[in-house]
Amino acid sequence: MSLDIFWFLPTSGDTRYLGKSDFGRPATNEYMRQIAVTAENLGYDGLLIPTGASCLDPWVTAASLVPVTQRIKLLVALRTSISGPTASARQAASLDQALKGRLLLNVVPGGDAAELAAEGVYLKHDERYEVADEFLGVWKRLLQGETVDHEGRHLKLEGARNYFEPVQQLHPPLYFGGSSPAAHELAAKHVDAYLTWGEPPAAVAEKIADVRERAARHGRTVRFGVRLQVIVRETSEEAWAAADSLISKLSDDDIRAAQANFAKMDSVGQQRITALHGGRRDKLEISPNLWAGVGLVRGGAGTALVGDAQTVAARLKEYADLGVDSFVLSGYPHLEEAIRFAELVFPLLPGKQPVTLRDRALTGGAFDVRAGEDATQRKAA
Repeated sequence: MSLDIFWFLPTSGDTRYLGKSDFGRPATNEYMRQIAVTAENLGYDGLLIPTGASCLDPWVTAASLVPVTQRIKLLVALRTSISGPTASARQAASLDQALKGRLLLNVVPGGDAAELAAEGVYLKHDERYEVADEFLGVWKRLLQGETVDHEGRHLKLEGARNYFEPVQQLHPPLYFGGSSPAAHELAAKHVDAYLTWGEPPAAVAEKIADVRERAARHGRTVRFGVRLQVIVRETSEEAWAAADSLISKLSDDDIRAAQANFAKMDSVGQQRITALHGGRRDKLEISPNLWAGVGLVRGGAGTALVGDAQTVAARLKEYADLGVDSFVLSGYPHLEEAIRFAELVFPLLPGKQPVTLRDRALTGGAFDVRAGEDATQRKAA
């Protein structure tokens, strides 16, 4: 079975270390373009463009990549709690036209009440999924050319219409991740692909089984994917040393502050990720080669597969054997790690071609990926 391998755009900035350090890269559009072009040249199937208060706007970022990419798909956030279905349908159709059918949409109802409050949204957890259900029902009809009158519990529209057809029919594919019963029901009813964060395989299997059963009740089938960090090196020892280095700048205060912030969120997925390590540095390998160090201070995808290429490929296959056909990956820094993963692991994955820097023109721009440092800073020095 061929696997879809996506990479991640770090639109809130990039780094070589978690915590405080002198190393960091701002989230410039130039850097986002460089990662996108590199990922396309390497043969990645798609790019996840995240959303959040600290991120560049995902739709503007995606639009900026239209003239510099030709093949790679863009997975862009569809914020159902802070936008309306009519304007969002128009945006989706317009961007899908510009990308010539390469748009994918990541449905995000939201999981941080404080962040939503800053947007003027005060919906409770399950209410956000009720809104998303109404939103997607209307949104799909609009993209199929209907004129929509709708009066529900949360949304009311009169004479809503989308005048621009997307390239992809009936609409650009919908991706979504959520761990609560309400989230699973939304996935079963509406989305094309369900994404889970990188929990141990047994936990992922349970989530897949539940979503699959719920989807069958709606007469539907759903694809499955996993969102993971990766730390792969030529030897296992080098990989684990890189994992230790990534969190070497973290203080106990950094961890306590981050964990206190996560505790305020009503995201079930975040609660599950946090529970895997409990904020403890001494219990980070939560499953063979599955390391939770990123989750000490970063929300969302807080686990990483760590090891040599053969080991990481084998762990990916374990997820694939559960029914997963898509992986959304990332690593710090994202430019270098995109290249490293493709060079080391692609030759071991079905449907992926071996690639090296000698084969592809990957360098250029502000960062010299072969040297692994900021070329601009090096020249200035």
